[in-house]
Amino acid sequence: MDSLIRYEHGICAVDADYVRPLMASIHLVVENGRVAMVDSGNNESLSQTLAALAALGLTPESVDYVILTHVHLDHAGGAGAMMRAFPNARLVVHPRGARHMADPAKLVAGATAVYGPVKMRRLYGEVLPIEADRIVEAPNGYTIDLAGRELLCIDTPGHARHHICIRDSKSGHIFVGDTFGLSYRELDTEGRQFIFPTTTPVQFDPAALHASLDLLVSYQPEAVYLTHYSQVRNVAEKAQDLHRLIDAHLSVARHETAVGPERHLRIRAGLAHLLVDEAKRFGCQLQPAKILEIYAADLDLNAQGLGVWLDSRA
Repeated sequence: MDSLIRYEHGICAVDADYVRPLMASIHLVVENGRVAMVDSGNNESLSQTLAALAALGLTPESVDYVILTHVHLDHAGGAGAMMRAFPNARLVVHPRGARHMADPAKLVAGATAVYGPVKMRRLYGEVLPIEADRIVEAPNGYTIDLAGRELLCIDTPGHARHHICIRDSKSGHIFVGDTFGLSYRELDTEGRQFIFPTTTPVQFDPAALHASLDLLVSYQPEAVYLTHYSQVRNVAEKAQDLHRLIDAHLSVARHETAVGPERHLRIRAGLAHLLVDEAKRFGCQLQPAKILEIYAADLDLNAQGLGVWLDSRA
């Protein structure tokens, strides 16, 4: 698949070159030669983004906004590098995330706790701060004017308390970050798209996530754009799958009443079983080993998030 996908309504997806191809996407909204970028990948994503802008006949000066759905580093780790490259851009982020983009020390510490220092450095390098006067806080209902095209910021907690989704007035489509889960293109089957939740640490809140999914569906979008990975249609149907699978994740976690170093491995094994069964039910023809390989990092993160959720309930 090309690293630049052109959809209708001036919407494009750029492969972020994060971990592997088709793992994470950056989205561009283009209106009258002006650009809003949704999520930033990591520092290495900058070269892909510059190449995409050039392919569209645009320049770094064309970018007016870098919008972060939330500040987890696979979505925001490259924002500092992007802002240095895009001199006219302002960074738009949930109010809870703004201070972490001006001073990313706590973000780095949190990611280091999840990944370990070696993997953290390999994935994200140096996470660069952003000048506070270039950061725009976007509470629920905040609107962005992109050359007359309105982008509405919607507060959507559940995956993280600092998560927003962005509804595009022109298309009616919504950029959903991680609220709408994971849909890797390798599992597409007969034109249908597989979906699976993300329950990563440390702020997973299932009740809030269920409510956020219902809120997104209430806008009746024909398509949503996931960071992992890009456009998904049949939105109401996929939301019902996510509701069911979120509850299935909770069921896996609730069986693990014994706290100890093996709990994570047991939860992960339960999620792996759930994933393979769901892919089989969906009709995916990939071998189980390949499915587990594609979702390996996500299974680890989902299990960690469920562990944090269990501890918070205790």
